Amino acid sequence: MRSIYVAGLGRGDGRQIVELGLMELLTGRADRTGVFRPITGGGEDRTLELLRARYRPAASATGVSAEEAAEIYAERGAEELIGRLVARFHTLERECDALLVLGSSFDTDDLPRELAFNARLAAEFGAPVIVVVGAHGDDAEEIATEMRTGYQVFSDLGCTVLAVIANRVPEGTVIECDLPVPRYAVPEHPSLSAPTVGQVMRAVDAEPIQGGEDGLLRDVLGFVFGGATLPVFLEHLADGALVITPGDRADLLLVSLAVEAAGTARPAGVVLTVGERPSEAVRELTARLAPGVPVLAAKEDSFTVATTLAGLEGRLTADNPRKIETALGHFEAHVDAAGLADRIELTRSERVTPMMFEHTLLERARADRRHIVLPEGEEDRVLRAADILLRRGIVDLTLLGREEVVRRRIADLGLDLSGVTVADPLTSPLRESFAEEYAALRAHKGMTSELAMDVVADVNFFGTMMLHRGLVHGMVSGAAHTTAATILPAFQIVKTVPGTSIVSSVFFMCLADRVLVYGDCAINPDPDAEMLADIAISSARTAKRFGVEPRIAMLSYSTGESGSGADVDKVRAATALVAERAPDLLVEGPIQYDAAVDARVAAAKLPGSRVAGRATVLIFPDLNTGNNTYKAVQRSAGAVAVGPVLQGLRRPVNDLSRGALVTDIVSTVAITAVQAQEVTT
Repeated sequence: MRSIYVAGLGRGDGRQIVELGLMELLTGRADRTGVFRPITGGGEDRTLELLRARYRPAASATGVSAEEAAEIYAERGAEELIGRLVARFHTLERECDALLVLGSSFDTDDLPRELAFNARLAAEFGAPVIVVVGAHGDDAEEIATEMRTGYQVFSDLGCTVLAVIANRVPEGTVIECDLPVPRYAVPEHPSLSAPTVGQVMRAVDAEPIQGGEDGLLRDVLGFVFGGATLPVFLEHLADGALVITPGDRADLLLVSLAVEAAGTARPAGVVLTVGERPSEAVRELTARLAPGVPVLAAKEDSFTVATTLAGLEGRLTADNPRKIETALGHFEAHVDAAGLADRIELTRSERVTPMMFEHTLLERARADRRHIVLPEGEEDRVLRAADILLRRGIVDLTLLGREEVVRRRIADLGLDLSGVTVADPLTSPLRESFAEEYAALRAHKGMTSELAMDVVADVNFFGTMMLHRGLVHGMVSGAAHTTAATILPAFQIVKTVPGTSIVSSVFFMCLADRVLVYGDCAINPDPDAEMLADIAISSARTAKRFGVEPRIAMLSYSTGESGSGADVDKVRAATALVAERAPDLLVEGPIQYDAAVDARVAAAKLPGSRVAGRATVLIFPDLNTGNNTYKAVQRSAGAVAVGPVLQGLRRPVNDLSRGALVTDIVSTVAITAVQAQEVTT
């Protein structure tokens, strides 16, 4: 079991981003993770609740409240308090493979004693410490001094210090600080310290009169007070600004929304004060101008609202996934998570859970960032997924679609896609050269440049031509298109890897305790033995590429030599071909599904098999069986099905289900990026 103790060096260290990033690290490598807060402060523990909601740890607990701790300390002494917390720690420890311990939050003014208490706990727990220093507003020399002090304090008190992290460092600050352990500087991120419009609404007890839930997630990066003339007001209206103005200033309300509609600025929203609301005619106009901009109505006057909002800071909560993704992306960009894992000696679990699979996937995609094109740039789910992908720094993106439509939907949804490229196939300067090249590729089918101009105007063909040209590394489509519309251009333009006879597919089936690979459940209706062997070998390679150790089960309605007939003979022949072509792979077949995945059944039907009961790659004899099985497992067992992931193409193209969720799109894009990392030509 591995544990980490996160200890701060005072108030205002913004430790929550570090604790979130470390929990992401632990969850990605350990099967059963836990979180422990030895001393709780007054009120709700937002960090603990956030970690519980996002990661669903195998165990989570608190020790005692600050008030209880003070009573125990006063009546029975420090040793009694330490003893209780150590006993609680060890109880929790037995339930976990990795445990994150959240140090106290400095609710007292006795900093030296609190530091000593945290150090004593960490030492008694046997947990190495990550020291977090709050650097907000400090200069480089002061930050370096605090980092050295933090290391020295905990080291002198008998703790093993893993790393020192300076958090909320002013942008551009270069810290020179020699320490015998790794040290990291995480810059201040305006979005993380900014409150959201929803927080503002609750703080001033306002009522929303325009804009949906997405608008309430917008970050408030500043305030503009509506008392000036329009020219002066416009000079101060910047991205992220929250306008606070009396409710009878319809002119300022209209201009605030007009700048968003025009694309010249993107205000966070508008708060109308003194209990005044715009007329019905004005509200109809604002709803047409920029329906996604949140407009709130507050009863108090502007001065009272401004006073209430002074000092309001953002916080990470489970109901704001955008801010969480931003925080994780920011942490991962500035802290060497893999290096920390090595120092903790945190090896990956042999068992791959769905959360571990997802974490590994994103980690690998981020490590060698690729450029992916998403042809369905006008689709809301795709835009939401793009927002997450960019916040986490997983890929670079190009969205296809009418630019004015794409930009308007981005604004209406309150997303931050400033780093994305948008291209319209109809007006792109690439269209003509794409048409000429496509006509040459399909000349044997009678294609001409004139006809090709219409073909490449289709977003899927245009995206595939971008891939063919090497302008992007992969393509993901299908949220609003059929499978045929997505993969036909790939068959015509990208074509198959030399030596691969067919394009096939797999689904990653994320069950509660493992990840299995199913193939082929989407492409080939009735493969013969040669094709089935090809599918099995390709599927095993895909599995290994994504961290699933391949043990292939060639599925049939009988196991071993017990059955006969054309269908069983096909599977038997395919199994022999796999063994011949890829002798390094473990393969068993024909075998029934229960014997493939259940050790007890395997012991009865195929004792001694190296695959039976432990299969990870399950190859179905035909599309009918495979497609129905994956859907049955998905719906009945609550499995998450990621895919279909296409294999056999020279460059990666992947198809989404038209019912794909935002998380499905994120995973599929990450898979495509990892596939693209291995493309050499």
